[in-house]
Amino acid sequence: AERDINVFCGVQTITMKINFCTVLFSGYSETDLALNGKHGDAHCRGFINNNTFPAVVIFIINLSTLESCGNTLVVSSARGVNAYGNTSVVQIGNVSGYIDTPDPPTIISYLPGLLYKFSCSYPLEYLVNNTQLASSSAAISVRENNGTFISTLNLLLYNDSTYSQQLLIPSTGLPLKTKIYAAVRATNLDGRWNVLMDYCYTTPSGNPSDDLRYDLFLSCDKDPQTTIIENGKSQMGRFSFEVFRFVKHKNQKMSTVFLHCVTKLCRADDCPFLVPICSNRERRDAGRRTTGSPQSTSGNAVISAGPIITRSANPNGPPFQLNSVTSTLISSVVILGITSIFFFICSLTLLRRKWPNTSVLNGIQNPVFN
Repeated sequence: AERDINVFCGVQTITMKINFCTVLFSGYSETDLALNGKHGDAHCRGFINNNTFPAVVIFIINLSTLESCGNTLVVSSARGVNAYGNTSVVQIGNVSGYIDTPDPPTIISYLPGLLYKFSCSYPLEYLVNNTQLASSSAAISVRENNGTFISTLNLLLYNDSTYSQQLLIPSTGLPLKTKIYAAVRATNLDGRWNVLMDYCYTTPSGNPSDDLRYDLFLSCDKDPQTTIIENGKSQMGRFSFEVFRFVKHKNQKMSTVFLHCVTKLCRADDCPFLVPICSNRERRDAGRRTTGSPQSTSGNAVISAGPIITRSANPNGPPFQLNSVTSTLISSVVILGITSIFFFICSLTLLRRKWPNTSVLNGIQNPVFN
């Protein structure tokens, strides 16, 4: 009966618990049960747990090696609305199998054969949200929530296109238009799956449902300063963008930017068909990027860090500041001008000393003026 087996679709494992009383009543022991008819393989058998009532025989399937005992994995694609209200193609994996007792070597048997069927459906979508761009890296560990494949997603930030130097944000903030290279990487993930970045946007606060947001990319709509480098080709997605400030921070010395990404998994063979093929379409107006609000989600594992800080306008600061090179040039011009004036005055003084004294008149006296 259905009550004789309980199936738990977990993050790392699928666990089945079979009522041991039924097994004993049917004339079998716990060693007679095996996954998918693999009775000769000890790894495909269960173990009894007498600490519960009734006692149960437990079978555990590790998702990283789920096909080792003959379990079946079928991946299908379906178009639907994800947790953020966007319509996209989502892949769903169905893991199924059975637990049975061995057939006797004789023609007939007086023992009933036991057959327990199970299945677990896993949406191959990971929600990576509330990841603040403040730190050089932020790890997102997916926890159990209606079944998800085991994985750890890391959002790493770099300051170069080689993805070799992780980004360090100075206390004074990053200059505007500084290019940042971001990478979403999956670890401890089966090689059959690739990472597909579906949607990334920014908000001025750490709240992913903030009414004010700016999209970096969504399907074929992309910010002009954002470049998607790799997506759906491996277990790492890469893109770059230039930092900016939110206008609402105009009266603050610093502006904060938070990054939010919706990332899903796809089977490696199917990923090329799920990546959108984009032509030269008209990009959305910038005003439209700030009107929507993503739907709230629940049950997601989130790890946050401090925001990316950019240098914003400072209304109380000095209106103009000179750098060292400009100051040196201005000082040199001033010194040169003073020196030139000094030499000019000295030249005039020397010339006046060499002129004849015209104050004494020599000649014949005119009697008219007597």
